[in-house]
Amino acid sequence: MPLQVGDTAPDFTLPAVTGEKRSNVKLSDFRGKRNVVLAFYPLDWSSTCTTEMPALNASLSRFQGLDAEVVGISVDSIHSHIAWQEKSIGNLGYPLASDFFPHGGTAKAYGIFRDGDPIPGIAERAVFVVDKHGKIAFSKVYELGELPEVDDIITAIGKLPK
Repeated sequence: MPLQVGDTAPDFTLPAVTGEKRSNVKLSDFRGKRNVVLAFYPLDWSSTCTTEMPALNASLSRFQGLDAEVVGISVDSIHSHIAWQEKSIGNLGYPLASDFFPHGGTAKAYGIFRDGDPIPGIAERAVFVVDKHGKIAFSKVYELGELPEVDDIITAIGKLPK
């Protein structure tokens, strides 16, 4: 079952790449400082993901204006993230984190890892907004082929205390 509004967001540390720069993303590093949009997506290279991640990037200034950081997360490796940006979507201004090892560990903690048919071993397409106190303020799971509405996420962040 996916985490719900009011739940404490599980902390994680994941390897990530922002454009060409490698780093680690640790959720608790944002606590008390910034809200965080966790955009879980199934796989690099898929058509819906190839539209979703650039759409979030196009709205990055809107997120930043609301004191929010965006983090994309999939079960793909860092090498896949780098190649996907180079060959398909261009460099993003926010980190793409790799939930590769242990496979899907963060997606499991958020209740969105697909164990069963029809497509096991990937994360659901889901967005969680984590407020500055580490609580889930927005939680939505989408159909695999459905694009999250950026305006819905922006509206949720806009309702958070400054």
